[in-house]
Amino acid sequence: MPDIHAIQREIIDEFALFEDWTERYKYIIDLGRDLPELDADEMVKKNLVKGCQSQVWLVADEKDGKVIYRVNSDAAIVKGLAALLVRVYSNQTADTIINTEPEFISKIGMHEHLSPTRSNGLASMLKQIKLFAAVIKQQQTSQSQATVHN
Repeated sequence: MPDIHAIQREIIDEFALFEDWTERYKYIIDLGRDLPELDADEMVKKNLVKGCQSQVWLVADEKDGKVIYRVNSDAAIVKGLAALLVRVYSNQTADTIINTEPEFISKIGMHEHLSPTRSNGLASMLKQIKLFAAVIKQQQTSQSQATVHN
């Protein structure tokens, strides 16, 4: 798995291939379409991201010391934006997630092309991603301390 900075560089390079934001938005929508679906029992209120105008469900699991995110949304562009965040942050350690900002967003000029509600939603998704990482880090720390004391 490439490191988190390499993934962000890949995204920046991909967006550089498009001539305008109409093409970029089509690409973002395609990224959302390619996401694996969440199960119906995961698309519940407790997995909704607060602060998004659209419905966004975010689920996090821990596997082999890495955080794995899965996401879905009822809005095509928002689902694509979520897919970009999941691509960057999934399969990373909790520390890496907590300590890495999504530099690709400003480098591809996304902030200038998102409505205020989408920008707020993107920030809310990022906040939830980092919150899940913090919870998983705390669980990992508790488990390792329990192992040391046993």
